[in-house]
Amino acid sequence: MNLYALIAMLLTLTALFSFLNHLYLKLPTVIGVMLISLALSLAILLLDVEWFATAAQLVSGLDFKATLMNGVLCYLLFAGALFVNLGDLVREKWLVGCLATVGLAISTLLTAGLIWGLSAWLGFPLPLLYCLLFGALISPTDPVAVLAILRQAGLDPAIRTRITGESLFNDGVSVVLFATLLSLVAGGPDEAPASVVSVVLLFLQEVAGGALAGLLLGAAGYQLLRRVDEHAIEILITLAVVSGGYSLCQALHVSGPIAMVVAGLMIGNHGKMLAMSAPSREHLDNFWELVDEILNSVLFVLLGLELLIIAFTPQYLLAGVIAIAVTLAARLLSVSLPMAVFSWKTRQPVGAEIRLLTWGGIRGGISVALALSLPPTEHQGLLLAMTYCVVVWSIVVQGLSIGRLAARRG
Repeated sequence: MNLYALIAMLLTLTALFSFLNHLYLKLPTVIGVMLISLALSLAILLLDVEWFATAAQLVSGLDFKATLMNGVLCYLLFAGALFVNLGDLVREKWLVGCLATVGLAISTLLTAGLIWGLSAWLGFPLPLLYCLLFGALISPTDPVAVLAILRQAGLDPAIRTRITGESLFNDGVSVVLFATLLSLVAGGPDEAPASVVSVVLLFLQEVAGGALAGLLLGAAGYQLLRRVDEHAIEILITLAVVSGGYSLCQALHVSGPIAMVVAGLMIGNHGKMLAMSAPSREHLDNFWELVDEILNSVLFVLLGLELLIIAFTPQYLLAGVIAIAVTLAARLLSVSLPMAVFSWKTRQPVGAEIRLLTWGGIRGGISVALALSLPPTEHQGLLLAMTYCVVVWSIVVQGLSIGRLAARRG
């Protein structure tokens, strides 16, 4: 099946699942379409072996990692950042920055240590480096999943800004950390000293370079936008910033996700307010809201269909359940430390906010994409199954209940 046929199949399934969810399930769209997609995958697995083989072949024809990391992610990150109030984010900058860096590091180390100890105790020991890889890929909260679910969760603005800001920035940091650890796996222990030096260089190049690229892209987009007042051209300019800018970041080996977030924040605040008329702002917002809705729905359908190509055994399912508990515990501890410092400085109680930040730490397609990029060793299948279990749990269970938790806090 060619690329056009695969895209047509995905769009058709997405439209059908969205229709069924709207009529019958009445869940948030991304959760509803993913549940229907999971149900279809399970039905294929249970009912017809020949059909399963054909369907699995079709799904495997789409490279999920390439589709997300080198395709739709740039548009989703830009669209998400476009609607974030920069003033609110600046007010929460220290807490958001701490959650996206220190919190991520704590979560990675805690997750790795717990998985390393429990896997050995349960009889399927994982090397420490692979446990660190799992910690790095599962610790970031996925902005794609978080933004799609938080819109309907009813959180108050301060908490929403913290969760949204963290999710927009920590994925770029986690991708850098994951790539560094992955180079250690590929290079072997003999290259460890050189790779330790490269950690700092890679971090500076990817993160700082991505932020600088985003500033330059946002500034260039702003200068172009302020010279025209035609909504079609202005929408094309933003598409050029995203598509061309992300490709440029890949060529320069800097973080494209961070660049898209920074560029989206600049254009969504200074660009829309200072360089665009009110009708143009409305057209731009409507366009990117539609892009965000469509791509999110397609991505979650594809995430549900990935079940067809992930091998599960009783041991893998047990490991997945353990991984869910471990990641929640690590998330709680990694959030509690920055929030405790925040509480000490502001003298405000943060217990309810810690629970919201913990339960709102939703994982998504980025974690699955990183797991699929692991080298084909005897550990890949186990790590991929664990990742998928955590992602499905967080999207379905945490995503459906975060609104009630927020309402109870209110």
